[in-house]
Amino acid sequence: MFWSLLKSFFFLFNPERAHYLSMNLFSIALKIPLLSYFLKKSFAHRNNHLEKTVDGIVYKNPIGLAAGFDKDGKWLHLLSSLGFGFIEVGTVTPKPQVGNNKPRLFRLIKDLGIINRMGFNNEGVDALISRLKKFNTNKKVIIGGNIGKNKNTPNAEAINDYLFCFEKLFHYVDYFVINVSSPNTPNLRNLQDKEPLFELLSQIQLLNKSYPFPKPIYLKIAPDLNNQALSEIIDVVIKTNINGIVATNTTIQRPSDLKEINILGEQGGLSGLPVQKLSNKILIELNKNKQFTIISVGGVVSVSDVIFKFNHGADLVQIYSGLIYEGPWFIKKILNSLSKLSSKELNEKGS
Repeated sequence: MFWSLLKSFFFLFNPERAHYLSMNLFSIALKIPLLSYFLKKSFAHRNNHLEKTVDGIVYKNPIGLAAGFDKDGKWLHLLSSLGFGFIEVGTVTPKPQVGNNKPRLFRLIKDLGIINRMGFNNEGVDALISRLKKFNTNKKVIIGGNIGKNKNTPNAEAINDYLFCFEKLFHYVDYFVINVSSPNTPNLRNLQDKEPLFELLSQIQLLNKSYPFPKPIYLKIAPDLNNQALSEIIDVVIKTNINGIVATNTTIQRPSDLKEINILGEQGGLSGLPVQKLSNKILIELNKNKQFTIISVGGVVSVSDVIFKFNHGADLVQIYSGLIYEGPWFIKKILNSLSKLSSKELNEKGS
């Protein structure tokens, strides 16, 4: 009921303004001693049996926040208080960029969905690093770094942008995600094609292995891939020996059963419940002959959505839109439910 009231208030504002307003207000609340105590207590969940090791990293629980929510690492202390096992910052680019023109974020309330065409708006990798340095002094959550290219960087030179961000961030994040699947940067998805993708991942992996202790690397893919394209990507992932795939980004499709028809003409990536079927389809395909880690994201708006993903091959699960529609206590609700299930029950309930 409390979240319903808060959501009604925040939804009075346009989505982008509401995002900053809500996060800033929560941040202020956490600076007020008594209020901070009760807020943190309301978010708290402690159950060690949810701890999970993936690619050498120990996660206190397997539920994470997807990239895009906190691109610049401005709210890491707040978000870590919500109970996430990991938080993915970015997508970050070498140079700051303002992104696409506003309005660029739209709610599909009846569909529990979001359309965005943000365009990698971020303050640049150096600004992110300055915040990660402060946060890492008392870090209690795993941090992933999602990296991309600047809009004005041609695809032929994109590798340089990725390598630049990788090298800059290496000592401040626990794992990397290579984002070549956002629909909001012109021609970015062309980097998912087999040859440019192999070259990109090979160069990043080469740099990664030059360090004494390489970091896990994952590739974030689109939900709109056909079987042949997906097969080629799997082949590249295996050949370059990166650790796995984040499935999936937003979709450019517009399902026929959407209810919020007044904004269907808006360009951008569609996320939330409307992308769930596409995301899960990719997950199931990846799991058929699983040879690497799968981080599943897309359409998680209930506990049963999380269980489905784990049961169908996900090693870790991320949320984004579900946090907006279900509120900051959604993570605790998920963790409490997972804590009550044994591994066997988890599989049974997800089938």
